[in-house]
Amino acid sequence: MADKKLKEVRAEFIKRVNKSIIRQLLDDLLSKDIMDDEEVEGVNVYDKTQDQARIMIDNVRKKGPEASRLFIDFLLARNAYLAGQLDLQTFPAVSQPIKGNISEEEVQFLESKNGIRLCPQNIFQQIQTNEGTEIYPIKDPKTRTRLALIICNIKFDYLGYRYGVEIDLEQMTLLLEDLGYNVETKTNLSSQDINTCLQKFAAREEHKTSDGMFVVLMSHGFQDILCGVHSGNQHSDIFPIKTVFSIFNNINCPALRGKPKVVIIQAGRGEQRGYRVENVEDSAASAAASLQLDSHNPMQWQVDAIQRVHVESDFICLYSTTPNNLSWRHTQTGSFFIIQLIDTIKKHAWNCNLEEIFRKVMDHFASDPRNMPSKERTTLTKKLYLFPGH
Repeated sequence: MADKKLKEVRAEFIKRVNKSIIRQLLDDLLSKDIMDDEEVEGVNVYDKTQDQARIMIDNVRKKGPEASRLFIDFLLARNAYLAGQLDLQTFPAVSQPIKGNISEEEVQFLESKNGIRLCPQNIFQQIQTNEGTEIYPIKDPKTRTRLALIICNIKFDYLGYRYGVEIDLEQMTLLLEDLGYNVETKTNLSSQDINTCLQKFAAREEHKTSDGMFVVLMSHGFQDILCGVHSGNQHSDIFPIKTVFSIFNNINCPALRGKPKVVIIQAGRGEQRGYRVENVEDSAASAAASLQLDSHNPMQWQVDAIQRVHVESDFICLYSTTPNNLSWRHTQTGSFFIIQLIDTIKKHAWNCNLEEIFRKVMDHFASDPRNMPSKERTTLTKKLYLFPGH
């Protein structure tokens, strides 16, 4: 029962939680009438974080399984990483076991605070049972140390400012945190700094006890390269994309051997477009031209793109566009590819593996001429389920 689980993790929760999470949990508990104003004030009267945590968790635990279940759901939604460290999982309300295909209509969903549908326990177990050795195993949330890295170049010395990507960075960070990853973000790096950052990330000891990793790269670019912040063309301050796969291959990063490695790239890949529209692009050459024309009046539509690479094993690389083509980005709401990828993961990761999720993303763009994302040189040997909430 949930109340017994809270008693089991009580000491670790008190040790690990911070005041920001406590405030958010108190708001959730008050909104659902699990605690009243007087009880919330009884927590806030203490100055020390551990005292606040102790009073709160004991108050909820003593109110029984249902209050404890909701408390666990709130913590999963507020901080999936901490919940994972405590080995807390959702207690879904599903009327009966689901047989055969898992359909959306048969499931009552719980969602994280940021809107990702959590995988119900019985569906998690069913996928594990039915697909067994065909899927990448996930480690115990209490002991695993999942890491993700996001590198996002926004402001350049000679190329155009990448309007809208701050939203991409924020939303991708929230998504990966919801999936249980400890996310490191870096912005505005030179090509050498990108290389150094990736090397340090690959050397992290936490990969030994992880069950996979995410690397997200967002910048201006050409066919096979990313632009550093000092780049002015395809010959200066450039980072070859193939270096990513060398850094994380089985020889150079043995800690991730046999584990899924997800690489997402939003960057320039070429100058071609499938239709005519009055826009600016995120390929480096077009960015430089648009900067010369009017740096004070950015248009609403911009573009990014990507490149072909050599990979080792257990990689999946998702590109925002096909070779030689532009990749579009809205200056106020972010990149079309990143927006759609995040939305699709939120809606379908509960029962779809990542390759099926990406197929859904591509299907979305089938009727949209601005982008056609692509998946190239993928070497996953098993199905990769993200299992949000587990």
